[in-house]
Amino acid sequence: MSQAQKATGAGDGGARLRPGASARALSEAYDTALLDLDGVVYAGGHAIAHAVESLAVARDGGMGLAYVTNNALRTPDTVADHLTELGIPTGADDVITSAQAVARLISEQVPSGSRVLVIGGEGLRVALRERGLVPVESADDDPVAVVQGYGGPDLPWGRFAEACYGIAKGLPWFASNTDLTIPSARGIAPGNGAAVEVVRIATGAEPQVAGKPLPPMHRETILRTGAKTPLVVGDRLDTDIEGAFNGEVDSLLVLTGVTDAAQLLAAPPEHRPTYVDVDLRGLLTGQPEVEAVEDGGGGFRCGGWTAVAGDGELRLEGDGEAIDGLRALCGAAWSAAGEGVCELESGKAVARLGL
Repeated sequence: MSQAQKATGAGDGGARLRPGASARALSEAYDTALLDLDGVVYAGGHAIAHAVESLAVARDGGMGLAYVTNNALRTPDTVADHLTELGIPTGADDVITSAQAVARLISEQVPSGSRVLVIGGEGLRVALRERGLVPVESADDDPVAVVQGYGGPDLPWGRFAEACYGIAKGLPWFASNTDLTIPSARGIAPGNGAAVEVVRIATGAEPQVAGKPLPPMHRETILRTGAKTPLVVGDRLDTDIEGAFNGEVDSLLVLTGVTDAAQLLAAPPEHRPTYVDVDLRGLLTGQPEVEAVEDGGGGFRCGGWTAVAGDGELRLEGDGEAIDGLRALCGAAWSAAGEGVCELESGKAVARLGL
């Protein structure tokens, strides 16, 4: 359990019962931000509002910035170039990918110089070479393992068959990540997890997975950044926030990506972030306390809002910043759910906030 989890909002069983608080700006309280990309820093080819300037202020104030992505298609150089073009100066060493995490995982199980059958894109090939492994394209090229990563929308169907041929020979199977979807400029598209399911169904095999939210990705990130007090920043509960939970580090959920208010209120313990904010401007401010109301009613107060769980619903009273109202609702919902999932009706309360 992280220091913030120990200090505020965590129950005896480890479940976070309300968002945490920080008297200092998060960029001062943590030495490194481990930032997801899609839905946090950019969406499609464009930077998300306030991201460029917020990251510049955090960096100039001394916070390290690392960009952590489950997308194994692009190389760190490509990602860094894209971020730099968006106005966020970035070097390849600032980017950590699931391709790098899975390449390390493979290298720990096979001899250096081994051939590995690649089902995916250039990011996987570059990462394998970095670890002294040789990427090959066919199950007939004497590989010792199969690795699967996101290959983009034009990946031929025959590549899945190639993976099946290798697995049928008894080769160990690795996957960079199992995200079922990936955001695109036109909407939500199938991700590597959907492709992994194709091979799983055909073979009955189970891959070793490296990407978020699993420990190999967190380990890769810490090894490459040297972070001592990291803060995971993401928009997905099931990858970013659960990854922070598994790594026992603090997290900030921003509402610029796939997670909406209702999903956050219904989050199980492993999906509850330490902090919640609208966007990356949250790095530059402290986080207000979510206080339990001491009147026996089970309410939680944040800013000008008070949230109460009861009679089958979450109720919200007061006024003020919408994000404070959501934080108060998190306190009421998570406290009511404890180690479980809050099933109380939240629609009216959330609608009042405009979130």
